[in-house]
Amino acid sequence: MRGPNMLKIHLSRLLPGLVALASLMFPLTAGAQAAGNPNEACLMCHADASAKASSGKSIAVDAKVFAGSVHGQMQFKCTDCHSDVSADKLPHEPSLKPADCASCHEAQVKDYQWSAHAQGRVAGSSAAATCSDCHGKHNIAKSGDAKSGTAFVNVEATCGSCHGNDQMAKEHRVPGGNVQKAFHDGIHSKAIHAKGANTKAPTCIGCHGAHRIQSKAEGNSASNRQNVAGMCGSCHQQEVSRFSASMHGTVRQAGNSAAPTCTDCHSAHSIRQHASSTFQADVMKECGGCHADFIKSYRDTYHGQVTEMGYTRIATCSSCHGAHEVLPASNPKSMISPENRTSTCRSCHPGATANFAAFKPHGNAHDRAGDPILYYTRLFMVWLLIGVFSFFGLHTLLWMLRELREVRERRRGR
Repeated sequence: MRGPNMLKIHLSRLLPGLVALASLMFPLTAGAQAAGNPNEACLMCHADASAKASSGKSIAVDAKVFAGSVHGQMQFKCTDCHSDVSADKLPHEPSLKPADCASCHEAQVKDYQWSAHAQGRVAGSSAAATCSDCHGKHNIAKSGDAKSGTAFVNVEATCGSCHGNDQMAKEHRVPGGNVQKAFHDGIHSKAIHAKGANTKAPTCIGCHGAHRIQSKAEGNSASNRQNVAGMCGSCHQQEVSRFSASMHGTVRQAGNSAAPTCTDCHSAHSIRQHASSTFQADVMKECGGCHADFIKSYRDTYHGQVTEMGYTRIATCSSCHGAHEVLPASNPKSMISPENRTSTCRSCHPGATANFAAFKPHGNAHDRAGDPILYYTRLFMVWLLIGVFSFFGLHTLLWMLRELREVRERRRGR
């Protein structure tokens, strides 16, 4: 009995070596063994951190990183994404097709095909984003995972890797350039990154979408000028409701695309807190972009001259006209209608009377027909100043000549 037992022991010790030798002599045998789990066969090459393709691009895969990814946790096989690779035929061809995300994410890929990113790649731009640029490759995580590039707090940085790069914007005609910095300084980004982040604050995808991101030139794009109010209204419902009923809103609804919309006053990305003095001072320039005559006459007033210096405790455009609910003076609901003008003035001047409110804040001293009293008053003051300075200028000149003559006479007397 001792002989057969010793033979079994020796065979058990030799078996692993024999199997290893067989796998070297017959590669198909190794491939057949790996067929049940092709990841092991793939990692025999790709687990090497220095592994590179003939182009010099790294083809290394960190097994631990992949295992922690959403695909790894779902026990995906390499061949599930790289469908033109077979574990029975290794090594594979040097040139492989890109991973086919549509095999699982058909709806998302279909949306992507309509996006500006996909159109950019069709046009030959190698910089246009693909699935892996936003989601990663072997490290893909769910959007709820803080490590994910599509996580709520990381979307800004993910989009900014292209749209915050001035060099890339110039070389590849990527829209934005400094968009990330502009957005990061804005109120939306501050709400996202503040302690106790406001998860309702919009990130890039909140306005532009996630997969079907379209150029603002596209008529059905959320960021198209015609659709901006509706896009902003998804969060700011009350403000958009007031805007829609305002003069600006009704003019837009009548088909005048030049009428202002949300981004004309608030900007697209660098949106600031409306209560800040810098915003209130700067927004008047936006009003003046359309209402040039009114902003010019406003700047001639005490209100305008003080706000020009940066002080906003004085009345600005919105103080009298409103912000979103701007209405013509003929509308009884308007802040500047005859019925409401006195109460509007009293918001700053508590003792204002109807006579006080009759003051013309946009009086034009150059309009003789529209404002004759102010026109002739200005004309009188101009000529008065010319007369006064001319008289005293001539008086000073004559006095100087007299003094010079007296100086010469005194010198001669010596």
